[in-house]
Amino acid sequence: MTSRKYNFGAGPATMPTEVLLEVQEELLDWNGMGVSVMEISHRSPEFTKIAEEAESDFRDLLSIPENYAVLFTHGGASLQNAMIPLNLSKQGIVQYVDSGYWASRSIKEASKFCEVGIAASSKDKDYSYFPSQESWQIDKTANYIHITPNETIGGVAMRSFNDTTIPLVADFSSSILSEKLDVSKFGLIYGGAQKNIGPSGLGFVILNKDLIGHAMDGTPSMLDYQVISEGKSMFNTPPTFPWYVAGKVFKWLKSLGGVNEISKINVRKANKLYEFIDNSDFYSNNIQKDSRSIMNIPFLLRNEDLNESFLQNSKEAGLLALKGHRSVGGMRASIYNALPEEAIDTLIEFMSSFEKKAG
Repeated sequence: MTSRKYNFGAGPATMPTEVLLEVQEELLDWNGMGVSVMEISHRSPEFTKIAEEAESDFRDLLSIPENYAVLFTHGGASLQNAMIPLNLSKQGIVQYVDSGYWASRSIKEASKFCEVGIAASSKDKDYSYFPSQESWQIDKTANYIHITPNETIGGVAMRSFNDTTIPLVADFSSSILSEKLDVSKFGLIYGGAQKNIGPSGLGFVILNKDLIGHAMDGTPSMLDYQVISEGKSMFNTPPTFPWYVAGKVFKWLKSLGGVNEISKINVRKANKLYEFIDNSDFYSNNIQKDSRSIMNIPFLLRNEDLNESFLQNSKEAGLLALKGHRSVGGMRASIYNALPEEAIDTLIEFMSSFEKKAG
């Protein structure tokens, strides 16, 4: 088998090798049926079992309360940026915390459907911090307040949450299952699967059942949470293969000890890389320390003329997709659940060596 390289891409992201091998083994003949799992009906009892087990394991991992629905959807997180105001805004006022690129995208989309107020923003300092919850200016007439707790591009994060007076809605695309989360503090949690859950094309929604059934008139059936919930995420043919793989990732994560155990590993991985960067005059990270992400770590080289050389040499060393997003430049290491700790050690060794060679 070809040697696996370390993928630091922001998404689609690295997958657990154990899961990929299991999928490979089952690809042509799933469960002795003589066909691939991609070829069986989503309404068959066999796939129904896959779907039910995936939801059950997801609930176990996050201790999701019974009064919350779990939906698996099309379109990742970007489609949810429209679905949320269509289902929750009641064509009234909603509020958003502007914490970076993805929060801004969410704000722009919601503005098509309702009045959007900005509860807080860190744009004044180039999104180098996450606005503290105490600084939010909450309009009590708003129907929800939306946050992006982990900005994949900017590397800023909010990792602890207080109760709010109105439903808190959060895009957890790039940090779901990375550390312990009290679901009951949120009205709705959503995201795309392609960071910590599975292949792209699948989305997830965890929402308080009280928020179901309030869609605007004219909301397409495919975008109505009530329709999706009543159809058990199978109103139409769902993305069955990503759903199947997600179920395997959930079982893999449970085999490691669940979210509590992976959180310890994630914090250790992030601390290693941040400590190296902070102790270097050659690399830098401009995010305030209390707002740093443990999933996405951007960094700059002191001499930007060396960027292309860094990327080429790192690729040759088996360290892939370290280029930062075009909107911020520099480098970015996305270190999701499935990226082993050895990858961080190897990256640090490379960065140290590159620094010495560059002088």
